[in-house]
Amino acid sequence: MSNDMVLQKLEGGLLTITMNRPERKNALNPDMVRGLVEAARRAADDPEVRAVLFKGAGGSFCVGGDVKSMAEGRAPLPFEQKLANLRRGMEVSRILHQMPKPVVAQLDGAAAGAGLSMALSCDLRIASESCKITTAFAKVGFSGDYGGTYFLTQLLGSARARELYLMSPVLTAKEAHAIGMVTKVVPDAEIDAAAHELALSLAQGPSIALGFIKRNINNAEHLALEDCFDGEAIHHTRCGDTADHKEAATAFVEKRKPAFRGE
Repeated sequence: MSNDMVLQKLEGGLLTITMNRPERKNALNPDMVRGLVEAARRAADDPEVRAVLFKGAGGSFCVGGDVKSMAEGRAPLPFEQKLANLRRGMEVSRILHQMPKPVVAQLDGAAAGAGLSMALSCDLRIASESCKITTAFAKVGFSGDYGGTYFLTQLLGSARARELYLMSPVLTAKEAHAIGMVTKVVPDAEIDAAAHELALSLAQGPSIALGFIKRNINNAEHLALEDCFDGEAIHHTRCGDTADHKEAATAFVEKRKPAFRGE
């Protein structure tokens, strides 16, 4: 289904998903949310997709929900309908977090509210120096959505998550990096190239092994130690039967860079 608010480009195993409402700093509206869920499902299901780059158009990632639209006071929906609509949209964060493919978020301009929540659902976050990062929800009278409280608590611990949600400070990219919210910070002029290079390197990596690594880490968030050990053993053994493992071993002996095919 065509959706001009969410652009998709697949090249070299890398699917770039771009939020495309630059005039609103990529604020979420219903059409964009539907497009994001569709794009995330495509990324998870398409065997040609080996990694994902998630970004926003116009020099900004995403400022969260379209507060201006909310304030216009459209005809209210019943509670059950609003709940169902929100829960469907939040699937984008779950899919990006759980899919067995690495996801890189490119943060520039601003990452706020649900935009930050979606970024936190990704595996890696690379930010431009001028990017501003904030949970934002408390400032507009909301408690949070799109999994932000879960991901931030898992990433930084409950004490830091409480601080960032209850006080809602606006962090610079360097401040976010210092506390572990951001993987890497680069100059503004380099953000497009740096994020694409990182995501493409993952798309060209040993895809099966990367998927199992992601699953092992996700398992560690909620499974007992013995269950995590079982998972690691199963996944490690399966990796040993892949063509990528054999290629890596051969390349090591031959002292060259391996050429992974995701097989």
